[in-house]
Amino acid sequence: MPSRPYVLLSCATSADGYLDDASPRRLILSGPADLDRVDEVRAGCDAVLVGAQTVRKDNPRLLIRDPRRRARRAARGRPEHPARVTLTATGDLDPQARFFAPGALRLVYCATPAIGRARERLGDSAVLIDAGDPLSLDLVLIDLAERGVLRVLVEGGARVLGEFLARDLADELNLAVAPFFVADPDPKTAPRLNLPRPSPDGPMTLAEVSRVGEVGLLRYLLGPGGPDHRFLRWAVELSRLCPPSGSAFSVGAVIVGEDGEVLATGFSREQEDHDHAEEVALRKLAPGTLGPDPRLRHATIYSSLMPCGARASRPVTCVAHIVAAGIPRVVFAWREPRLFTDGEGAEQLLAAGVAVTEVPGLAGRARAVNAHLVGSGA
Repeated sequence: MPSRPYVLLSCATSADGYLDDASPRRLILSGPADLDRVDEVRAGCDAVLVGAQTVRKDNPRLLIRDPRRRARRAARGRPEHPARVTLTATGDLDPQARFFAPGALRLVYCATPAIGRARERLGDSAVLIDAGDPLSLDLVLIDLAERGVLRVLVEGGARVLGEFLARDLADELNLAVAPFFVADPDPKTAPRLNLPRPSPDGPMTLAEVSRVGEVGLLRYLLGPGGPDHRFLRWAVELSRLCPPSGSAFSVGAVIVGEDGEVLATGFSREQEDHDHAEEVALRKLAPGTLGPDPRLRHATIYSSLMPCGARASRPVTCVAHIVAAGIPRVVFAWREPRLFTDGEGAEQLLAAGVAVTEVPGLAGRARAVNAHLVGSGA
């Protein structure tokens, strides 16, 4: 089990960085398309976390709205809704809030001095956990990992988001920017996203820019190790999207150009039953007529699992695909166990002149996705 979950921060701001305005009513920053995107992100997480102030002020449900997404989770043996998580320093929470409604596991992490007050107010409406004095995000994440939470979505509020960023405990930030300004003259009357200075590992890595309805979505990767570790952690997270299989690994892959642009992503069985992640990503860049994309000559492919050097499902291995595409560098997390084949993918890549970087510190995350095949300690 990884030492802590993958932490994804999600928020929407005005064009000048405000999360809300000073009016008593909540400022709506996201449109229907972006709300549906967030619903999809929630469906891929094990827990959704908000601060106690968000529970008090916004009274969120933190449920997955789309019944098809709930059904997909249930089909994979997961609860229909992620666990709901909140943090409180005071224990001042209303057990009638929608956060505490049935339908999902409720976890309340409380600062030690407020445990008694929280227990009196909440009774058995949630699982109450002592998170230290002062409340420690590190303890929260360790406890979530011990409960089997591999991916947690943090939705606010401003203080909680800022603390995760300041503590370098976030792996990804999805920032939706609304097409208007709040322009509050007094920053104390309206919350803003409090972004810390760049960490020693450098600024955030921009992975994606897209339009979602009228909102601009910026996807940043964060965390220690710089871009290599960040893109590789993203590849591991993509592997969680794989349709389950009892006879093939779940793998994610990201191809990044020389200038840092993400050229393509892929995951096992994304398009066809026997797909490997690397061949899916490469297929998206060469849809069949003009040969390999010339940008691949200076690209890096990140794979959660060592690219296969032998396979039973198709005649061409991922190593052969990578060499044929001319990709000069491969970064992977986990060496393939000798479960289905005896391929030596890394050695074959090196023999072909491809630079190979192994990041064993992330192997546990890739292995955890495949625990149904190899167990948690393989």
